[in-house]
Amino acid sequence: MHVNARKMAFGGLMLALCVLFMALGSVFESSTLFLLACASFFEGIVIREMGMKTGLAFYLAAVILGFLLAPNKFYVISFAGMALYILAVEGVWRLLARRPGRWQGRGVFWCFKYLIFNAMYIPAVLLFQEILFSRRISALLLAGVLLAGQAALWIYDHAYEYVQARIWPGIRGRMFRM
Repeated sequence: MHVNARKMAFGGLMLALCVLFMALGSVFESSTLFLLACASFFEGIVIREMGMKTGLAFYLAAVILGFLLAPNKFYVISFAGMALYILAVEGVWRLLARRPGRWQGRGVFWCFKYLIFNAMYIPAVLLFQEILFSRRISALLLAGVLLAGQAALWIYDHAYEYVQARIWPGIRGRMFRM
């Protein structure tokens, strides 16, 4: 595979920033989720700039480097889930774009987003209650956690779309001006 120097440098810069944000999540404990979300947004930037194959390689490299360099491995697992969601959503977007007709639309895309998220989130909450909450939780509290996850997805996804539509184009314009 031939990769030109500009793409290689761009991918390396994005990977360095991604791992930096993961590590900073351990330093600034009050902003951990924000920093991990920012780190996962680099996954989407790489996918949109260089394609799905490069995005998959970036994802694997970020997770491996995160485990090697980030102090808190639980945060790397959280990042891996967030970035996997972005990888899957970008893949679904590209798949739906190739299929004209009834499969194109915001409603269908949002259904896929919620299916992808819940396929990862619900098993994680149900299977790892002792790790996440240090004990088994009641059914009512579990239902609240599952509903809170849906709200968190809505916020996370809108933040991702905002970064891709508003923030990244301005940075991209300055970065690739040469």
